[in-house]
Amino acid sequence: MDSFGTLATDITSCGACPRLVAWREEVAATRRAAYAEQVYWGRPVPGFGDPSARIWVLGLAPAAHGANRTGRVFTGDRSGDWLFRALHRAGLANQPTSVGIDDGLTLDGVWVSAAVRCAPPGNKPLPAERDACRGFLERERRLLEDVAVVVCLGAFALEAAAALWGVRPRPRFGHLAEALVPDGPTLLCSFHPSQQNTFTGRLTEAMFDAVFRRAVALAGLPTSRP
Repeated sequence: MDSFGTLATDITSCGACPRLVAWREEVAATRRAAYAEQVYWGRPVPGFGDPSARIWVLGLAPAAHGANRTGRVFTGDRSGDWLFRALHRAGLANQPTSVGIDDGLTLDGVWVSAAVRCAPPGNKPLPAERDACRGFLERERRLLEDVAVVVCLGAFALEAAAALWGVRPRPRFGHLAEALVPDGPTLLCSFHPSQQNTFTGRLTEAMFDAVFRRAVALAGLPTSRP
């Protein structure tokens, strides 16, 4: 029988994509000057959160000096700063920061992962690399039995989620756009909290908060959470 622990072990030991293996290990060896004294994770990154989650947040891929450094998805980079602040404001995280795997962060009602599990060059995974990770997404979907909403951070994540549930035609991406999977969850779209979106004002904190208010409502979770 599959489990989250077995899945995490299989993800972190994967070496299916030579380009991604070479890049993640090169980044881990050379490091960024600000993190020169740290030991980088340098491996694929598993999902993280509440195994009984009603909301699944799906991103693109680990950041080279974020999750590829810390070993936890969306942890240690500015996209993650935005995400976990929003989850905390929505009552889905016990704290607004995510800096390392031992920082005490816990999630309630939400699971976070990425369509591709290794940091890609230029933050742009190839279609073949996305497809190579699909088996991990399929296992994750089966384990996350209670998911009612998938928050797709960006068009790439929406494409991965639509393929996972066999949605045809593929839903059109737009901030706060929704697509209901027959006998499945609602796919809820959001601009990705990347610096290209947050620095330019394309995505504001108010806009991001609206996504998670809607996700909480669709998931049937209480709006005021401990």
